[in-house]
Amino acid sequence: MFFSHKKPNSRFGAMDMVLFVLLTFWGFIILIPFINAVAISFTSYKEYLDTPLLLFPKAPELKAYRELFKDNRLLYGYRTSLSIILVGVPLSIFLSTSMGFALSRKNWPGRKFLFYFILFTMIFQGGIVPLYLVARSLRLTNTIWSVVLTGGINTFYMILVYNFFQTLPESLIESARIEGAGDWGILFRIIMPLSTPILATITLFYTVDKWNEWFNAMVFIRNASIQPLQLVLRSIVLDSVTGSQTATAVALLERPFPVGIKMAAVMLTMLPIMCIYPFLQKHFTKGMMIGAIKA
Repeated sequence: MFFSHKKPNSRFGAMDMVLFVLLTFWGFIILIPFINAVAISFTSYKEYLDTPLLLFPKAPELKAYRELFKDNRLLYGYRTSLSIILVGVPLSIFLSTSMGFALSRKNWPGRKFLFYFILFTMIFQGGIVPLYLVARSLRLTNTIWSVVLTGGINTFYMILVYNFFQTLPESLIESARIEGAGDWGILFRIIMPLSTPILATITLFYTVDKWNEWFNAMVFIRNASIQPLQLVLRSIVLDSVTGSQTATAVALLERPFPVGIKMAAVMLTMLPIMCIYPFLQKHFTKGMMIGAIKA
């Protein structure tokens, strides 16, 4: 008896070539501004004036980075941003997973009303003035807790967790209840170990949110020693712009120029997230797809 085995068509057709060229071209369009930002942070003012679209500086220098690092506010900014991440991300994950787990239980009374009530907050919010008044009445202003607690939970991330938990078999939870496990035991011993993809996804999301935090900090924090990195870099860039407006033409060529300092600040902001992302990338796509199956 003879069997015919057909090999899959592995030919690289004309359409594949067109897609390859288009995607390669699109990749360069995305990379060129990033490379340009890196190059500007290492170049001099004279070279930047000669070639604004700079990809490879002829004489790299570190003036912009020295200007940033010699300011003690930068260390304070890193310390505050890392503190917000270390405190805020675990708290946000706990709130998102506990709320998502409670809403995903079909026998929980009033869960649909509470779900739509929470969903309502994605569209309509109280505004920054009531939020500031509440934070001031709780004596949270001028502390990092004002930033941590006001951004404690993101409704969209909680919905992703909620949808993921709904895909888990109900029989698994029922078996744990028969064995005598409570709700917290089921959540931390059974549900959480099975939820690595979605947990990695919201961990990355919350980390980026906390790292890029500036608006709430600008509203609630006046003490310069506890301002997060984004506000500190903004202050340094504004100071450099003010200094460049009063400097002479000769001094401008010798000192770091504002655009170079701005691009160096961008690099210092992006670098930590770029270091974290590769470790969570393998779970990121899977978590997003599974978390968005149901609504």
